[in-house]
Amino acid sequence: MSMQKTISSALISVFNKEGLEPIVRKLHEQSVTIYSTGGTEAFIKNLGIPVVPVEDVTSYPSILGGRVKTLHPKVFGGILNRQDNEQDVQQMQEYDIPQIDVVIVDLYPFEKTVASGAPEADIIEKIDIGGISLIRAAAKNFKDTVIVASVNEYSLFLDTITKNNGATSIEERKLFAAKAFHVSSHYDTAIFNYFNTDDTFYKESVADGKVLRYGENPHQKGFFFGQFDEMFNKLHGKELSYNNLLDVDAAVNLMQEFKNDAPTFAILKHNNACGLATRATIKEAYVDALAGDPTSAFGGVLIANTTIDAATAEEVNKLFCEVVIAPAFDDDAIAILQQKKNRILLVQNDIALPTKQVRTCLNGLLVQDKDNITDGKEHLKTVTTTAPTAQEVDDLIFASKICKHTKSNTIVFAKNKQLFASGTGQTSRVDALRQAVDKANSFHFDLNGAVMASDAFFPFPDCVELAKNAGITAVIQPGGSIKDELSIDYCNQNNVAMVFTGTRHFKH
Repeated sequence: MSMQKTISSALISVFNKEGLEPIVRKLHEQSVTIYSTGGTEAFIKNLGIPVVPVEDVTSYPSILGGRVKTLHPKVFGGILNRQDNEQDVQQMQEYDIPQIDVVIVDLYPFEKTVASGAPEADIIEKIDIGGISLIRAAAKNFKDTVIVASVNEYSLFLDTITKNNGATSIEERKLFAAKAFHVSSHYDTAIFNYFNTDDTFYKESVADGKVLRYGENPHQKGFFFGQFDEMFNKLHGKELSYNNLLDVDAAVNLMQEFKNDAPTFAILKHNNACGLATRATIKEAYVDALAGDPTSAFGGVLIANTTIDAATAEEVNKLFCEVVIAPAFDDDAIAILQQKKNRILLVQNDIALPTKQVRTCLNGLLVQDKDNITDGKEHLKTVTTTAPTAQEVDDLIFASKICKHTKSNTIVFAKNKQLFASGTGQTSRVDALRQAVDKANSFHFDLNGAVMASDAFFPFPDCVELAKNAGITAVIQPGGSIKDELSIDYCNQNNVAMVFTGTRHFKH
């Protein structure tokens, strides 16, 4: 059997006809017999190119409102027959089955129909039956048949038959088959997820993986699977790296907490906030965020919850930073920030973020709901005789939002809606607190009157004692320790306000 095969017949049945015309004209030019159905058949006829209706092959009309058109032995026999199998050859002759060398399909747009909010009846009608069956059949028989399973492959197929004068190699057919099985599995996953209500089943299919320069380190391969361009408009800068993307993800999730707040600016490094402030203007917010840790800010990822103007851009331009993210940039701000050729500028589009988090673990995956609880005033339960002031309540909620997005174990200090310091990723809460105190002192922040947030409860009163000695006057924590009363008693004896939220915010 020759591994090089010349196409003599093609079955075309597609939803998306954009880009189909040059293929049809090239096949006609190469004397290929074309079979087709329904709208595709009419499209080809309108081009003035001969086409054989599938009904003429099957002697059976399209029925059930078009639900059944190609599901027939004469169609699938023409696709699945093995040309080097004597019995298959005999049966093709016996039943007068035409050979089909190439199948071109583009499936009904199921995912787009779901995303449009269409009623269920319309969604169900966009579950392709004949098309998906044609794809699997042709891909299975790639030794003899070419499968073009998506509008995304039209260009590649046209290039192939143009270059080879209508012939394909076994390697090319196998490549098209691999792409086809990706199309079919992705399609079936989308349908399953539409119907699935059982959280113990997890299926995900993400197309169009992007090759990154490398992974976390230069010796590791890295890829990004996702629709980055749906979420961001990239205005300027180099390609994002694996580590850039992780920091961008952390920045976006953190700023989501402040989406509807007054102008807020955050600076992140290694997925943690090293500076964050809410102010009357975005410039003031940036200046005070930078003051939180100007050392760590070097090479960081910056994000704002409102438009970055020229005055803010002038300040940002003084700092070496990798990425700047905002919902919008003034034209003057773009011109200023583009002065550094590698600096990445991203406009964040307002789209829904995933509701699940997935990560590899051992020989499998861990899947969980995102931590979608943001501590608010309605969640606070004052457990001490001293109640926090209105200003302290605002600062406690502000600190809690940051704490939720900081690596555990963590302690966050804040005052006047400015991040003073945090202790991040420590193996004990006491160590995290001491780290935060040392960091605040190193940048000359006065902790007197500041508040403290903790991502989990205090098992002993040592943390509140250290905090009081540093100047902290109010504390927010989830509570839930069997020794909560020890911390409450210490606060009562030392005029420290403490509130419980009832919600732990570990981030591992």
